[in-house]
Amino acid sequence: MTVAELIETLQKNTVLTKDEYIALIENAQEADRNLLFEKARTVREQYYQKDVYIRGLIEFTNYCKNNCYYCGIRCQNHAVERYRLLPDEILACVEEGYELGFRTFVLQGGEDLQYSVKDIGRLICEIKKRHSDCAVTLSVGEREHNVYQYWFDCGADRYLLRHETATKEHYEKLHPDDLSFEHRINCLYDLKEIGYQVGAGFMVGSPYQTTEYLANDILFLKKLQPHMIGIGPFIPQKDSPFANMPGGTLEQTLLLLGILRLSFPKVLLPATTALGTIHPQGREQGILAGANVVMPNLSPVGVREKYQLYDNKICTGDESAQCRQCLENRMQSIGYHIVVSRGDYPGIK
Repeated sequence: MTVAELIETLQKNTVLTKDEYIALIENAQEADRNLLFEKARTVREQYYQKDVYIRGLIEFTNYCKNNCYYCGIRCQNHAVERYRLLPDEILACVEEGYELGFRTFVLQGGEDLQYSVKDIGRLICEIKKRHSDCAVTLSVGEREHNVYQYWFDCGADRYLLRHETATKEHYEKLHPDDLSFEHRINCLYDLKEIGYQVGAGFMVGSPYQTTEYLANDILFLKKLQPHMIGIGPFIPQKDSPFANMPGGTLEQTLLLLGILRLSFPKVLLPATTALGTIHPQGREQGILAGANVVMPNLSPVGVREKYQLYDNKICTGDESAQCRQCLENRMQSIGYHIVVSRGDYPGIK
């Protein structure tokens, strides 16, 4: 099949074989990419019209017990100025975000055990008590089933846990020996079993990644069937072991966004901050490739530069209102608009 035929087949069937995904990724030319993005927008607009959902990101701690080789806040990076937000500071970010029209709040941090399971549970309960019309998303890494269940019972709606790679041999090149590929995958299935809206995802262009690994990622996601898929380009961090590795590209990230939209027509698909970091119109191009979510930063301005998973992250100096208005204007410039909504996966009550 030609690449154009592969794209047609993917739109019709929402899945390709591993070899077909590899052929599509490796051989797509400009005309093929344009066809892919056109079809991705068509599919996206069947479910979401021109709506773009916003998620208010609150990066509440940059401490982490893990030492993932690609990450700027890994525990052995002693160049990081560490911080933790107090519960009242986190709740103040939520209040400000609510006034700005956010109805989903993402509590994201390193795997920082200084916050007890019950500390996070109390935060969830308080946010839901104040704003019962909002969704609470957690992104705090790998925990055991009973912890995930407890937070779900407290009122957490969603959980983001990028699998990073679905290939064990690749995972082991990106992580130290004390982290387990099997445990990470099991966490995702635990989250789904409990009833969370689950987000998985991977880096594009990470060290040692091959096209076969990318095809494995897509096929793993087809098996998992997450509600959200977060992908973004790998961006080297200057104090990490991968500081001198090449980064992921805009072109390949957009290609994969388009492929993911056709493979998962209803999925919530962010145009990430990392995409905006490597290109001034990265997020706009992500939306035009099939994405339908953006995640502005609601963290206090004083800590934003300290949450550096990668270098040169954008929007670290903007006030939350500036960030919200900037994205509103950017989406309008390409014919889309931000909506005040929880932005649930279609069919979720």
